[in-house]
Formats: sequence, structure tokens, C-alpha cells
Amino acid sequence: MSISIHQLSKRFGHQDVLKEVSFQANPGQVLGFLGPNGAGKSTTMKILTGYLAADAGEVLINGIAVNKHPREVSKLIGYLPEHNPLYPDMYIAEFLSFMGGLYQMKGQFLKERIQKVMEQCGLMAERGKKIGLLSKGYKQRVGLAKSLLHEPEIIILDEPTSGLDPNQLSEIRQLIRQVSQDKTLILSTHIMQEVEALCDKVVIIHKGRIVAQDLLRHLKSTQDDSQLIFETEEEIQPDWLEGMAYSHFAHSKPGRMEFVCKDPKKLRQELLGMVQRRNLNLISIRQEEKNLESVFYRLTQN
Repeated sequence: MSISIHQLSKRFGHQDVLKEVSFQANPGQVLGFLGPNGAGKSTTMKILTGYLAADAGEVLINGIAVNKHPREVSKLIGYLPEHNPLYPDMYIAEFLSFMGGLYQMKGQFLKERIQKVMEQCGLMAERGKKIGLLSKGYKQRVGLAKSLLHEPEIIILDEPTSGLDPNQLSEIRQLIRQVSQDKTLILSTHIMQEVEALCDKVVIIHKGRIVAQDLLRHLKSTQDDSQLIFETEEEIQPDWLEGMAYSHFAHSKPGRMEFVCKDPKKLRQELLGMVQRRNLNLISIRQEEKNLESVFYRLTQN
């Protein structure tokens, strides 16, 4: 079941939040919707799911216009918004039963679906707890279970890993991979590692406009910049690097810097010269495979 977005525009007051946004998501494909904070990701997700009306353009779910048939479309979509709305005083199964009732699910079928999604989302060990007593990771699991409950063909996840610790991140990633196998899934995030770990296709939005969309492997292969990682035992002072042949830092912390550059050979020579001049203890200097981060920075730095 495909999602087609055509020339979507939205304005809040005097601010254009979305400007003629167009892209498509296809069955069996995880689409990463990537952009900086405030780029228009959540607004787009709300329009896709019918929570918000666009000023112009249209969204088609398997050919059905969201704005004309919102109830019909809502049955096809499972949505986990950025701020996961839960009822903390309810038990997990109680909450899922309540949500199932909103989809007019009932009886044995509803009981079986609650059991299925609780098992699928790894919630059985916590089934005796109220939602308010769950960890952030388990609350995200409850939100995902709710979005899967009515067996939708399309899953839309808005910042599903925000605020999770590394163990919770790994668990939610694995869960997303499992549920995406036979669904059309859109993952909205500003975390590039999430996109590289989970997505087949990438759409990058910046200041309300689409600045790139392609398969992830194609997007990474078309960039010109390289990444060089430089580590020393000493803390590196920024003024030591003035005039060197790099575009920007991808990451920076004491003793380690990740440079994005067009000429890694020249930058390597300059860094080795600095090591000799300042008598530093070099740990490593190596070139990394081109990644999405440098593509993202190049497209969204202005």
C-alpha cells in the first residue's frame, strides 16, 4: 500500500512551514524522513495521518485522498506521534482494549489482537503494571503496540527513539525492523544513525522544502566529501587546526575529531605535521566510509 504526497504546503501565521513537499513511500520499504529540528517533519506526519489539514497539495493513501476520506484512511494507518499519548493510570491491556474500541474492535478478535501485539512488542513481562510505572522504552513499546493493534498496512513513526538509552534504542530498532517487513513504514527523525540502521530510502527536508530524496545507498554514493577520524592522547585545541583543508567537524571531543573534507590525503599530511610540531601522542588517523551525516550537513547547513 503506497503513500503519495503531492505539492504539500502549510503556513502558520506568516511562516511557511511546508513548501510544495512531494515524495512517495512504497510497500515493503522503510522510508526515513530526515531533517533538522523545526524543518517540518512533524507537521508533514500530522497531515499524512489526517490530524492536520494542508493549505495546498494532497496526500493519497493507496489512491485515497486523506482530506476527503479521513475515516477510511485512519483504518489503514498506524501512527506513533512524537509525544506518545498514553493514559498512565491504565494497565497495558486495558489501554489497548480502550484503543481497540475506538476502531470498533471487540470480542474475541480484540482479545486476540491485544495478545498478539503485546507479544510482538515484548510487553508480556510488564503486563501487570500500569503505564505510568513503565520505563520510557516500554512506554514507546506500548505506543507502537497501539499503532499495530488494528492491523494497519501503513505505519508512521515520528521520532520513535527520542530520549531512549542505548539498550532501549537497540530494542526499539529491532522491533521496527520486525514490523516493517510486510508494511509501508515512514520513520521521521533527526537522528541520522537511525536512518542508516533502519531505512531503505531517505527524504531530507530543510526549512519546509525537500532538498534530497533517493535510496540510501545512492544518496551516500553521490557525495564528494570524505570523513577522516583523528585521535590523540592529548586534548586538541581548535586554534591548532586553523587553515587546514577540511570543511567542518562532524563530531568533536577531547582527543578525538571527525573531519569532513574533500582532500583526505592533504588533511592527513597536515594533521601529521601538527602531531610532529606539537609533540603529540598519536593514537590513530583513518578515513571512514562516506556516510549520511556529511550529506545531511551539506544539504542543511544554510
